[in-house]
Amino acid sequence: MPAESSEPREAREPGAPPRPDLLAVLPRITRLGAAVSRGRLVERAAEDAGLGRDRSAVGVLVTLRTAGEPLRIGEIADRMQVVGPHITRQVQLLEKRDLVRRVPDPYDARARLIELTDAGAEAVDRYLASLLGWFTDTLADWPRQDRDDLVRLLSRFADDVTTRLAETDGEEN
Repeated sequence: MPAESSEPREAREPGAPPRPDLLAVLPRITRLGAAVSRGRLVERAAEDAGLGRDRSAVGVLVTLRTAGEPLRIGEIADRMQVVGPHITRQVQLLEKRDLVRRVPDPYDARARLIELTDAGAEAVDRYLASLLGWFTDTLADWPRQDRDDLVRLLSRFADDVTTRLAETDGEEN
């Protein structure tokens, strides 16, 4: 949900040129994404946590950890923005490694939820500590207010983008 603001919303007029400030930040965002991928940050954190190099499997574990509760396969897929069969395969592999398990859905006896095992929770916590620790170290010289602002604004931006994309996807149906 978009945050409340006393400032009016600046809507883009159709055919209007892009805002110079947004145009200037676009290459930085692209470079940031490439630097994180090329630097193998995610892979190193996963390897350090004993999770191997499978980004999809790590994504399932992180999704379950951030949800804080067991989820259905479809809910995991929605949150990861992938198709259900892909998640089903990942869950099967994670089950074999004793990182997740299926549990009954208390609201629907026919359905199963996926939850982290103790080993899965420990592994994903090691992964997150490694990954987030790297970012914490990167921001260590920033003033506290700047770090707080970054977290607040990135959270708001992510929420607004996903909300707008969901609305746009709904318009296409």
